[in-house]
Amino acid sequence: MMTRKAKTTLTLLLLVCTLPVAASYISYFLWKPESTVNYGELLSIAPVPSSRLSPVAGSEVDGRGLKGRWTMVYVSGGKCDGNCESSLYFMRQVRTAQGEQMGRVARLWLLDDDVVPSPAFVAKHEGLEVARADASWSHAFAAAKGHISLVDPQGNLMMRFPANPEPKLMIKDLARLLKYSRL
Repeated sequence: MMTRKAKTTLTLLLLVCTLPVAASYISYFLWKPESTVNYGELLSIAPVPSSRLSPVAGSEVDGRGLKGRWTMVYVSGGKCDGNCESSLYFMRQVRTAQGEQMGRVARLWLLDDDVVPSPAFVAKHEGLEVARADASWSHAFAAAKGHISLVDPQGNLMMRFPANPEPKLMIKDLARLLKYSRL
């Protein structure tokens, strides 16, 4: 027969052990924070298509596709307007700002039409991979047109930045991802 003191002790011990687990489930499923520290919009993880990209003349798309490196992707037509030019410039600057970690970041301009960008324009963006999107790639990046998107090293589309991004905030987001990612 248990004494009253033993029952109280056992009850408190059970509460101490189960309360943190219950609180974690409640906070995870019911509590949504008002603000986040990231600038880009986090997306539901979506794998990018496994089909190969078609490189455009003057560009060499890595044969491994997007796997193995963080990749900033910009989707637009081959005739680059002002928004396109500034986005490609921001991608280059954000990558360069990562310093010794910039080797872990790639840049891809994904063309969704048949227009070929001028070789002089592509040459201004050294290291930029330019490829034509097939139907599966176009579908995967349909909502990303005009935005800079981020693909993780495992090939998942995971973040999208606003149409007219703030480069300093993009640098912070990418630096944080590179710091905490072991991929």
